[in-house]
Amino acid sequence: MGPLVGITLDVRKDDEHPDGALRSGVFTCRSVESAGGVPVLMAPQPKLAGHYAQLCDAVVFTGGHDPDTAPFGEPMHPKARMIDPVRQAFELALLDALAKRPDVPVLGICLGMQMMALHAGGKLNQYMPDTHDDPAAHQDGASHTVTVTKDDSVIKPSDDPVYSWHQQAVADPGKMRVVAVTEDETVEAIDGLPMDPDRFYLGVQWHPERGGDGPFNQGLFRLLVEAAVGRLA
Repeated sequence: MGPLVGITLDVRKDDEHPDGALRSGVFTCRSVESAGGVPVLMAPQPKLAGHYAQLCDAVVFTGGHDPDTAPFGEPMHPKARMIDPVRQAFELALLDALAKRPDVPVLGICLGMQMMALHAGGKLNQYMPDTHDDPAAHQDGASHTVTVTKDDSVIKPSDDPVYSWHQQAVADPGKMRVVAVTEDETVEAIDGLPMDPDRFYLGVQWHPERGGDGPFNQGLFRLLVEAAVGRLA
């Protein structure tokens, strides 16, 4: 059996599920399985965060709506789409728990990357249409390329196109560092090397689970699982 890879779940409320329903895109589970990992869907209960940090050999923080920035000293933009508060509380608790487990590799995707940045003391651009001439280049499944800016990053330069769907972005990575950008200077990837040079702690703004088999897409899941296998060796 491959390493256990925890996957965060979204919480959505609608007329059919007024108390909320847990959701996970099948693409993430498929990508983890294809990379040799065993997907573990994590119920977003803050009290379980420490348990999952002990159980899982790696963790994926998935995409979703926008974080509540008020706890980080920034009022929410009026056009932000706030995620479920229980999900946010769970993911922050999980990030706290994982900070005590630097041997556990972490991959943050879209919202997941933004949560990692906020947890590291960073800030967000909460509504890109206010600051970008062409915000559509990052929305509705837009495809674009990414430029790697650090030679020592776990991600390496590639022409691999990425699948983009976000209205927010990291403006300041806090204790983390920027390792990739787009042509319009949007932050596309951050890592935790300044906090721990030996740790796999990577956030990407795009959706690698929806891309192809290249290094910026399925290749990221392979890197995550390889890092998890390494900690088990």
